[in-house]
Amino acid sequence: MNITIKGKNLDVGDALRSHAEGQIADAVTKYFDRALEANVVLSKSGHTFNAEISVHPMGGVVVHGRGANDDPYAAFDQAAERIAKQLRRYHRRLTSHHENKAAQESFRAQHFVVQAEPEHEELPEEGQPTIIAELPTEIPTLSVSAAVMRMNLADVRVQMFRDSKSGRLNVVYRRDDGNIGWIDPVDGRSADA
Repeated sequence: MNITIKGKNLDVGDALRSHAEGQIADAVTKYFDRALEANVVLSKSGHTFNAEISVHPMGGVVVHGRGANDDPYAAFDQAAERIAKQLRRYHRRLTSHHENKAAQESFRAQHFVVQAEPEHEELPEEGQPTIIAELPTEIPTLSVSAAVMRMNLADVRVQMFRDSKSGRLNVVYRRDDGNIGWIDPVDGRSADA
């Protein structure tokens, strides 16, 4: 497994680097023999150290963990514990042959990152926000429960997927109240028909 450790506003020393590599290797290899990669970003903001970890235990699956503390080791350990907890919780479902078969069926799509709209500035002449990044991404074919699991593992608020039962594009999202919302579009016909 390829482990990348970077520091922002922080020099990651050899001791912290070897601590991070050991913790990640132990947590991931406990559940996945051939994990792909892990990325760690340690940063300092004021007196607080932040750790962000993303692990790719298998193709198409990303697990995120974050931690913050006054000590860089404690911040990293919080993030690593979150990763280990998620891997432990979802290990059986991630390695299930049924879910893996559905997860392999996906199609490519474009992912856009749009610049946040400042209140005091005007939009460009077209009246549209500025796109600051375009990233290719894959939209997997999943069940609703597998999409919710992926959303939780990736620690994102929205997951788009092709529903394995209907074949339609669906979205699950985390609501502000903490519950999960599910958008399953109809095929355009009237509900009365």
